[in-house]
Amino acid sequence: MNKAAGKAARAHATREAILTVAERMFAEHGVFAVSNRQVSEAAGQGNNTAVGYHFGTKADLVRAIARRHSAPIEELRQRRVAKIADSTDVRDWLSCLVRPVADHLDAVGSPTWFARFGAQVMTDPALRPIMVEESQSSPSLVRIVDGLRRCLPDLPAEIRAERNDMARQLLVHVMAERERALAEGTPTPRASWREAADGLIDALVGLWLAPITNRQGEGEREP
Repeated sequence: MNKAAGKAARAHATREAILTVAERMFAEHGVFAVSNRQVSEAAGQGNNTAVGYHFGTKADLVRAIARRHSAPIEELRQRRVAKIADSTDVRDWLSCLVRPVADHLDAVGSPTWFARFGAQVMTDPALRPIMVEESQSSPSLVRIVDGLRRCLPDLPAEIRAERNDMARQLLVHVMAERERALAEGTPTPRASWREAADGLIDALVGLWLAPITNRQGEGEREP
């Protein structure tokens, strides 16, 4: 290996070490509770500015972590979307949404930190747009959203928006909670990521297809 190739290999190894350590620390402590200096030290870098040198700002580091996982998840999603073609079954499209993430976390092996990392980022107003932008750039997610929209009941706009928010909360936090429990060795409702995906898909199908309460003419009466 020549000098330039050796330098590039060392730089790649350093970047990977920083990404792994940052993902774990952000997942466990929150993004803004962890400084770039702490990440550099935990990654075994003598230079405390290593994060800035290799990634730039903390937002750039968060984006790099997200992209590290988005590529394999996108590949899994594309395969599932190709299989269901023009399905009109809500469950098919929700399976395309949920199972690739669960399958990816399962393949990575315990402990994982990406689900908790995502939950931390999605609850931070300054960083949330990064995850949203990454989602919007996914061709498979665009197809899933369109396919789901086509086979859902004709819901009022405000109900659709409300259920979309509820579904997002379930997608983010159910997986993060399972990941936390696995890392801590505490019991989980489901024995495997595959079974956890089953439960989450069931819940999302129920959420999207639930009847709407009609309050017309009821005044202030409680049910």
